This record gives sequence, C-alpha cells and structure tokens, in this order.
Amino acid sequence: MVKGQRRLVATGGWVAEGRDIGTVVCPDSPLKVYLTASERERAERRAAETGGDVEDVLEAQNDRDARDRDREHGALRAAADAVELDTTGLGIEEVVERIAALAGERGIAADSVRAGVRR
Repeated sequence: MVKGQRRLVATGGWVAEGRDIGTVVCPDSPLKVYLTASERERAERRAAETGGDVEDVLEAQNDRDARDRDREHGALRAAADAVELDTTGLGIEEVVERIAALAGERGIAADSVRAGVRR
C-alpha cells in the first residue's frame, strides 16, 4: 500500500492524511502537519460522526492510540520536522486556513491546500 501511496503523491498536487503519512509514506514532503486535539474533543468529534457514546469512543480511541504508538512499523508519532497544530476548539475552516497559511509560508500554493483539505 505504501508504494501505491507514494506513486500517487509523486504525481503532485496532493494533500494526504494518515497516521504514518509524514513518517513512512512521504518523509520528504515539503510540509508535514501533525494535527492534535484533546482526547475529549477527539472522542466528541468521533461520537458525533458515528452516533456512538462519547465515553465508549474515548476508551476505544485511547486503546487504539496506545497500540499505534507502540507498534514496530509506522508508529503513531509526529515526524521530526512536522508542524504540530492543536485543533482543540477549532472548526474545520479555521484548521484549513492555518494549514493554508503554513503552506503559503513554504511557497506551496495555499489554494491547492484549501481545495485538497475540504470535505
């Protein structure tokens, strides 16, 4: 799967997301953003998406995070050169604008980032 992801991203103009994109799939990317949020906020967002109970989602999320942090390959961690962006209390538009600003600072087309990040 990693080879396929790398081939796709190499064609240019992509915004990619995933737990190991910046460390395994695209370690040479000109901009890596490591999105974080409080455990509670992440659980509330996921529960809103799925209709699940926040406490159940929080427990499952913490279990998954622990497994992902401790796995041998593609462990959950920020790339050394990633910009950490805490999204606690931010809406998607605010997050997109902050990422677009980071892209602009690095000479990456901010409009492309906005288009690639929107759902």
